[in-house]
Amino acid sequence: MKIHCSLSLAAALVCAAALHAQSAESWTIGPFTRPAEGNPVVTPRPESKFEDPILKAPVQWEALHTFNPAAVVRNGKVYVLYRAEDNTGAMAIGGHTSRLGLAESKDGIHFTRLGEPVFYPAEDDQKAREWPGGVEDPRIVESPDGMYVLTYTQWNRTTYSVGIATSRDLMHWTKYGPAFLTAKGGKYAQLMYKSAGIVTRLEKDRLVATKIDGLYWMYWGEGAIHLATSGDLIHWTPVEDEQGKAVELLKPRAGHFDSSFPEVGPPPVLTSAGVVVIYNGKNAATGGDPKLGQGAYAAGEALFFGQNPALRLKQLDEPVLKPELSYEKTGQYAAGTTFAEGLVYFHKQWFLYYGCADSLVAVATAPGK
Repeated sequence: MKIHCSLSLAAALVCAAALHAQSAESWTIGPFTRPAEGNPVVTPRPESKFEDPILKAPVQWEALHTFNPAAVVRNGKVYVLYRAEDNTGAMAIGGHTSRLGLAESKDGIHFTRLGEPVFYPAEDDQKAREWPGGVEDPRIVESPDGMYVLTYTQWNRTTYSVGIATSRDLMHWTKYGPAFLTAKGGKYAQLMYKSAGIVTRLEKDRLVATKIDGLYWMYWGEGAIHLATSGDLIHWTPVEDEQGKAVELLKPRAGHFDSSFPEVGPPPVLTSAGVVVIYNGKNAATGGDPKLGQGAYAAGEALFFGQNPALRLKQLDEPVLKPELSYEKTGQYAAGTTFAEGLVYFHKQWFLYYGCADSLVAVATAPGK
């Protein structure tokens, strides 16, 4: 699919000019603040054990790190799917096996967790893509018919891709493999890519996947942020430019928090102003934002045209969430991380769930509008 626009270029430019005349606060989600107590909301539990179906032995599946969460509202509660690393493998980032745990909360801050993971590598048709590295960095959306669609990183310690899975209850999952496996006749089958958020719309206090111009849309990638479309939320096709390359919508910006690269955050939200994309930016070692440490990750926001998600209208120069507290700057990734992946609208507030230094899960909130 090539880039297209439902409106004329002139109309789009008029719309963009009007949006530029507005203040940032009129379209952004935020400002975010950390709650007075409760953080971090998910921490490692060495006592949790799980009979691994591949090893056929018990493992301490969330012993070392719990981080990078997805979030969804279900039956009046917030549910968080978080990445948990066991204590096997090399003591290095990416050297352990990751599985996804499930936690629930009545207030969005204090969570009760299951003792075993709900999503993990197994003796299934995705084992070659997910073992021994595991399943990482989830994002989740609810479909219009109540199905939950998960995008996650499949990591076998050699290559990685965005996997797709679905569930009706957040407990039992069906895996479909890489999002782009069959796109364009297999053109993207060998591509290494991760970080994917499907566009949603707020409906009755829940974020639900929404179509634009008859299709679902997904922002994806790190290094640069791209687009893909789908008719069924499972099989996706990258949006290409006139040269047949995947379009690049957000790129590194010298002197800014995303000077090394941008990476997709939680599922974007279609609002009356357009598509609000919360994304994570990595600060460069040289030529980055001097207010952040080298290699630090902070969260920013960009706005895209609601009738053409490829058309960027605005982008904040400053992050909306950055590493400031001790638990955000000490841990497995000591350069500092507030890595946003989960966003829900709950009790008339926005709750943004994020990973801290690749080690813990925390939350920040913002008033609803």
